[in-house]
Amino acid sequence: MSQLVWNGLFVGSFYALVALGYSMVYGIIKLLNFAHGDLYMLGAFVGFAVLGAAGGVSAAMALPVLLLVLVLTMGVTGLAGVVLERVAYRRLRGAPRLSLLITAVGASFALEYGMRAGAGADPRVYPVRLSGTTLEVLGARVTLQQLTLVAVAVILMIGLNLLVNRSREGRAMRAVALDPRAAALMGIDVDAIISRTFFLGSALAGAAGVMAGAHYGKIDFMMGFLIGLKAFTAAVIGGIGNIPGTMLGGLLLGLLESFGTFWLGGEWRDVFAFGVLILFLTVRPTGLLGERVTERV
Repeated sequence: MSQLVWNGLFVGSFYALVALGYSMVYGIIKLLNFAHGDLYMLGAFVGFAVLGAAGGVSAAMALPVLLLVLVLTMGVTGLAGVVLERVAYRRLRGAPRLSLLITAVGASFALEYGMRAGAGADPRVYPVRLSGTTLEVLGARVTLQQLTLVAVAVILMIGLNLLVNRSREGRAMRAVALDPRAAALMGIDVDAIISRTFFLGSALAGAAGVMAGAHYGKIDFMMGFLIGLKAFTAAVIGGIGNIPGTMLGGLLLGLLESFGTFWLGGEWRDVFAFGVLILFLTVRPTGLLGERVTERV
C-alpha cells in the first residue's frame, strides 16, 4: 500500500507541474492551451541537448548537473511559451473560443512535428539516468534521487502559489483574470502579464520534461501528447483556474492511476484516468476546489 501511494505521488508531481500551466493560462484568458503538453516535450529535448553538449557526466555529479540543466531548460521553455502566445494567440484573443481552440491544436502539431523534423522520429536515450541506492521509507522503496525530484516539484509549486497570492505581480495576474479591461484602466500592462503567465507555466512544464526524461530514461517527439491530456484531466479534477486545486488534482490523479493499475492492470491505466475525467465532468465540472461562476454578458 505504501509503495502504491509513493508511486502515485511521484507521478502526480509531474502531472501537477504540467497542469499548473494549463490552469494559469485558462485562468487568465480562458484558453485551453493544448500545445502545453508539447512544451513539456520541448523541455525534455532541450535538457537532452544541453546534457549531450556537456559530455559525459559521472554518477556522483548526475543530480547537481541535472538541477542546473533544469534551471536552464525552464528559461528556454518559458521563452518558447512567450513566443507561442505572441505568435499564435495574441491576435485571436477577442476571437470566438473555437478559433483559439483550433489554433492551440495547430500549435501542438507544429511543435510535435517540428521536433520530429529536427530531432528525428526515433526515441532518444537520456544522457543522465537517475538511479541510486534504494531506501525503505514507511514501507515504500524509494531512492534519494526520486525524493529530490519530488522535493523540487513541491518547491516549484509552493513558489508559484506564493508568487500568485503574495506578490505584486501575482495581484496583477489575479486582476487580469478577473477583468482585463478594468485591470488595463488601472494601469496594468495586460499583454505583459499574459506573457509572464505563459512564461511561468511553460517553465514549469519544461522542468517536468527534464525530470521525466531523467527518471524514465527515454524521450520522443510524441511524449507530450498523452501527458498533456493527463495534465488537463488533473486541472479539471482539482478545479481549472485554481492553483491549489490544480496541484491537488495532479497528485490525486497520480494516486488514482497507481491504485487503478494495481486493481485493474497496467493496460487499463489510461482508461481509468480518463474515466475519472468523465466522472468529474458529469458530477462536478468545476472540480474539487473550483467555484461556480456566472459568466458576464
